[in-house]
This record gives sequence, structure tokens and C-alpha cells, in this order.
Amino acid sequence: MTHGMPDARTGEVWILGATGRIGAAVAARLASREVPLALIGRNRDRLDKEQARLGQGDRVKVVVADTAEKIAEEIAQQRPAVVVNTIGEYAETALLMARACMPGGHYLDLAADPAATFGLLGLHDEAAAAGSTLVTGAGFGVLATEAVVATLCADRPTPSHVRVDALASVATEPGVLGAALAASIVDVLTVGGLRYQDGRLARTRLGADVQHLTLPDGQKVTSAGAPSGELIAAQRASGAPNVTVTSALAPTGTAVRAILPLAGKLLSVPALRRFAVRRLAGIRLKAAPRPRRHSWGHAVITWPDGTGREGWLRADDGMDYTVGAAAETAARLARGEGKPGAYTPAAALGPDLATAAGGTFILR
Repeated sequence: MTHGMPDARTGEVWILGATGRIGAAVAARLASREVPLALIGRNRDRLDKEQARLGQGDRVKVVVADTAEKIAEEIAQQRPAVVVNTIGEYAETALLMARACMPGGHYLDLAADPAATFGLLGLHDEAAAAGSTLVTGAGFGVLATEAVVATLCADRPTPSHVRVDALASVATEPGVLGAALAASIVDVLTVGGLRYQDGRLARTRLGADVQHLTLPDGQKVTSAGAPSGELIAAQRASGAPNVTVTSALAPTGTAVRAILPLAGKLLSVPALRRFAVRRLAGIRLKAAPRPRRHSWGHAVITWPDGTGREGWLRADDGMDYTVGAAAETAARLARGEGKPGAYTPAAALGPDLATAAGGTFILR
């Protein structure tokens, strides 16, 4: 059933940040499905090259807009069916873009930080009234763990404890780090660690809860606590009062973890944050293969009676999985499969979204 308002929509899926690594890859996936697209960005030449690369003729158009505000104005005027936000800084851009989609249009982003996640989920009532579906965290970071939790908890009572581990393995492509990723790294340092304790969000040290995990394929990985949208999604999927999350991308060395609180305090100063983001964004990366054969989402669920379940979601390169998750989410929203409101991805479209995006469940 299509949940839409009676206003006219173009049927197009708009890709914000269409010349970036993820935006361009999502556009290519959707073009291969012959979904009508619009590529949105600041640079006409780069957009034209992406349009030519896709080779879809008049099924792909270009919209040039050089600020978030101008993009939102174009969305409100041209009324696409779905907007895919890959431009980053989601705590600032998500609400602006999502509101421009309403009424009747749908929205998704790749946010994985708590501020952006809570911000978009806070639009639930507004989106429900507008007949719009808003999805935050439509990438490996949230979906790969949320889907495991939702599957393990299906038709079971509320658990007492949940731990999820986001164990991405990503190949590094040559080029600059980029502003979106740089901002995410700095924001993790400034937020510090988070967990749910007795039903309340509580602060903890960044890099706490170190886990030494043996993966189902026999490889080993170390992870540690980091603030992320995975925490919020796991708590909402399970209802558990106690939830922790670790990430393979979090610092696990003793010396590094010791200085993280000071670094976080310094980077919370706006001028220092801007400086750090600029410097990080310009760092040039060398090509490197992914560190492990697979990426894994992992969850351990414990119930009040002491029983427990464990599950994994196996994917290949974490960045490629994010592309698949975003493209599959956009395609489903374009077909009207979402329910009105604001959600994390498995909550919006079901845990089978994780397998449709390229993952495989291993449940114990």
C-alpha cells in the first residue's frame, strides 16, 4: 500500500552528494534498476560526468545547488518521491532535508551518530501526519546490528541486556578523507561513550567495554565502545533497559584510550572542532585492502531468566554494504513500502532489508 498525500510527486529519487564515493555508487545501483534519478551537487562538470557515466539518457537529470538551504528549496519545489542524503553533517542537514520532503515525500540518510539519529526520530509525529517515511542510518552502521537484534527478539519477551558489535571491514580508496567522514570522527571524540543503563542513556568512557571476538569465519577482531546510532536502534528494537555497543573502528589501545577524554574536551570548542575537521578532511589516504574477509554485525541478547541468544549478519566490504542498504531502502520507499513516520531502517522496512542489501544471517 502506498502511503502518500494527494499532492503530485515526480517519482524521482534524488541523490544528494551524487559525486561522492557513496552517492555515486548508490546512483549507479538505482540506475541499473531503471529508477528515475536526479543527481544533486555543487559542481556542474562533475555532475555532468556522473550523468554521462550512468548512461540512462533522460532518466537521469542534474540539479546544481551549492548550499544545504538551496537543496532544500529545490526539493520543496520539485517534489521528488525520495531523497537520499549522503552529504554528511547529518545533525545539521537531516532535519532541513526531511522537512523539505514533507508532505508525501520520503527521506533517508546514512547517519550513525546519536545526535542526528535522535534528531530525525524526533520528527516521527510530524512525518506520520504528513504521510512521509523518514529513515535514518540506512547503511552498515545501524542496519547490520539492528536487523540481528530485531530477528533474535521477534516473538520473545523483553530482554534485560543487549550488546551489539559493529565490525565493519572496509577497503581504503586513494584520495582525501573528506569533510563528511572527518566531521563524524571528530564528533565521536566530543560525544564520548554512551550506553543504556536501567532504561536511561548514560555516559561512559569512549573506548570502554573492550571486546576480543572470534568471528564465525575464524578471524579475530577487537572492538570497543563508541557513541553511535546502533545503540539507539538496538534499544528501540529490543526494549531492553541495558544496552551497550562496540565498534571495530573505535580506538582499543590503552595509551590512546587514556587521552581520549582530554581530546574530546578540546574538540568540543567550536573553533577547534572546525580546525580539526578541516585538517582531517585534507588527509590523503593510500589504497589498502579491507582488513578482514567480511564485515559483521553482531548481537548478544540476554533475558531476565538467564537465557540468551547470539546472532551475526555477514557482509563483504562495509562501504559496499552501505551502498546496497541505501539503494534498497530508496527503491522500497519509491515503491511506497514504507510506513509514515521516522524510523531506523529495520524498524521502517523489516529486518529482511538487511539480507536484501547483501547480508547473510548466522543465528545461534
